[in-house]
Amino acid sequence: NPYAGLVSRLRAAWLSGKTRPMEYRVAQLEALGRFLDEKKQEILEATALDMGKPPFEAEFSEILLCKNELNTALNNLSHWMKDEHVDKNLVTQLDSAFIRKDPYGVVLIIAPWNYPIHVFLVPLIGAIAAGNCVIIKPSETSKNTERLVAEVLSCYLDNDCYAVVTAGTQETTRLLENKFDYIFFTGTSSVGRIVMAAAAKHLTPVTLELGGKNPCYVSDTCDVQNVARRVAWGRFFNAGQTCIAPDYVLCSAKMQEKLLPALRKAIADFYGPNPQESPDFGRIVGDKQFQQVQALLHSGRVAIGGQTDEKERYIAPTVLVDLQLSHPIMKEEIFGPILPIVTVANVDEAIDFINSRERPLVVYAFSSDDKVVNQVLERTSSGGFCGNDTLMHVTLTSLPFGGIGSSGLGMYHGKFTFDTFTHHRGCLHRNMGREALNALRYPPYSRQKLGVVRAASEVKRRGVCTLL
Repeated sequence: NPYAGLVSRLRAAWLSGKTRPMEYRVAQLEALGRFLDEKKQEILEATALDMGKPPFEAEFSEILLCKNELNTALNNLSHWMKDEHVDKNLVTQLDSAFIRKDPYGVVLIIAPWNYPIHVFLVPLIGAIAAGNCVIIKPSETSKNTERLVAEVLSCYLDNDCYAVVTAGTQETTRLLENKFDYIFFTGTSSVGRIVMAAAAKHLTPVTLELGGKNPCYVSDTCDVQNVARRVAWGRFFNAGQTCIAPDYVLCSAKMQEKLLPALRKAIADFYGPNPQESPDFGRIVGDKQFQQVQALLHSGRVAIGGQTDEKERYIAPTVLVDLQLSHPIMKEEIFGPILPIVTVANVDEAIDFINSRERPLVVYAFSSDDKVVNQVLERTSSGGFCGNDTLMHVTLTSLPFGGIGSSGLGMYHGKFTFDTFTHHRGCLHRNMGREALNALRYPPYSRQKLGVVRAASEVKRRGVCTLL
């Protein structure tokens, strides 16, 4: 296997204990901060070349949010690493019971192309903070960013413990044949199944950050202009190539009539009369992806936009109406600047529609009535939830980010990333003396011994008081 030597080298470094001291972890995390600061312009240029990412969007999503994750880890690492002492029963009162935060070992991070810095760097921050050695596999689709990461990251990190592998599909398949102690994958559900199957051969735990069709319910009681701006921003940010973008809107026919002109105005306000000329609107990452998204335009009727330019890989901000559930756009994740609107009678029908499909990465709900937002929250299931806005929940390092069911497995961001790459090792350290206290548990057994052992080790339910 072409990667066996690399994995063995990193495993030897991990077994040496090099990555365990807090000072070492802090030094590597600070080096990542220098990477973001010193290579900021190169990151902006690479993401612009790969998908025409506007500098504002790149700096916000690829740099600022990563710096937030980095500083959260640096601010809290000493606390996260400490042994966590736990409650004890009567038998173990004189002993030490605690949770030790152990690194898994050698972990693999496979990143996607849509946020090519953010979605490898955020898990890497947690993996380093947790004391692991790491192999990073950036996406070959965003080739300029891949080249930057491959050429530059090794100048900042310890090459004995961290490595970047550039690989296509065949090479990644060979890479996955190696035994890792944890695999973190972000991408499509079809590839996620392949990764999970490869991990199963070694009983390797995984985090799968996948996609899905994220519903966005808009009630009849709301500020239509505000809704339009927030939904349009979330759908067309990064030219729609965002796993948590609102994938389709559910609203009444009455709300659709109000929402269409509001969306048209929001798009014009954001990108001008011709979004193709706007410096603030991106492009589809590759020809293959362009063809896939363009094909979805044949679903339903184009109400706004619809223009394309294959040479530039440009697809205009587009809104579709008059859709059937059999249309391709209602069956697969869009991953482009297209927003379908599906009409429903009321919130109950919207909830039934959401619950009849696979559980999404996020559910969005807009309403001036908090009861309606809470109703959608309480009666649906998804990886995350955001009321009266889009995307913004992902900016908080205090919230876990991850999917459920077909939208993913596991979570990260902030301390949740540290916990993902940490084995929580249950530890009990007993005193060598006081053997007389243990005699009750040894044979020969008796009912009297059992009674004493039960009294000393039983966990009882606290008293419940009912107010009449």
